[in-house]
Amino acid sequence: MWDFQKRTLDLSTPWRALSPEVNRVITIDGPTGSGKSTVALMLAGRLNYRYLDTGAMYRAIALAIVRAGIDPEDEKAVAQICKGADIRLIHQGGEAKVFLGDQDVTRAIREPLIDMMASKVSALQPVRKIMTELQRKIGSQSPLVAEGRDMGTVVFPKAGKKFYLDASIEVRVDRRFRERIERGEPASRDRVKEDLIKRDAQDMNRRYAPLKPAKDAMLIDTTDLSTEQVAERILHEIGPKD
Repeated sequence: MWDFQKRTLDLSTPWRALSPEVNRVITIDGPTGSGKSTVALMLAGRLNYRYLDTGAMYRAIALAIVRAGIDPEDEKAVAQICKGADIRLIHQGGEAKVFLGDQDVTRAIREPLIDMMASKVSALQPVRKIMTELQRKIGSQSPLVAEGRDMGTVVFPKAGKKFYLDASIEVRVDRRFRERIERGEPASRDRVKEDLIKRDAQDMNRRYAPLKPAKDAMLIDTTDLSTEQVAERILHEIGPKD
């Protein structure tokens, strides 16, 4: 069961029957540490759009798999977990909360182990198929800012506005390292860099829906930009709402 912002989703309408051009969808893709999550959340708030954190969806699935003791190489078992997972993404006071069942797992899904497991799980075709269908259904029901790694290339290829954020490896490592320190987690900058490089390799080289910019996406280097500056640049590109 899936519950996003406590709104009921109608999963009965096939994607081919929907009109993605009519539905406002803004996609923001990019690697870990590029700033896409923070920027996407800020944009959604300013535009009064729904915010879709697809990375959190995959991390929640990864956490469910770890807790169930399932081998991530067992595609059939993983797909079953994916289909039956009770995941809710709820926004409270400008903060995105993730629940697995009745438990708040917002912090748990950000642990390094879950981060790497999410990358492995997201490479499985059955999982991507299920998640892509769900994400498209969500995009059909209200204006959306969708962030992830294949939003503009696979999930919403006809989105009106697409952006791809990136930054230098050192800046991305610094950002991720600070995040873990601020959460009170033990962290080594060298280990963070090692994990980030490994995650990049997994995401960019996976067979299904690899991380890459959409051909019609606007590329933004966030190395020397604040979240506010990136958001303003995107808002300028989007222009006034209809």
